Amino acid sequence: MKAEVEKVIQDMRPALRADGGDIELIDVDQEGIVKVRLKGACLGCPMAQMTLKMGVEQYLKKRIPGVKRVEAV
Repeated sequence: MKAEVEKVIQDMRPALRADGGDIELIDVDQEGIVKVRLKGACLGCPMAQMTLKMGVEQYLKKRIPGVKRVEAV
């Protein structure tokens, strides 16, 4: 599943980079929990948690049914 998640993250990357941010996939565990690191302008942004949950998590869940949750590390 990690390769699938990486591919979907690559699809999202241009939108994050357009705002000066980026995202790095750290891990995907057996239970479908995706761990990512937000980078660039996303670090310290007051909207980062909303971007993570309402953007990244929802998009990944929609594209990959095995994804249960996304966490920032």
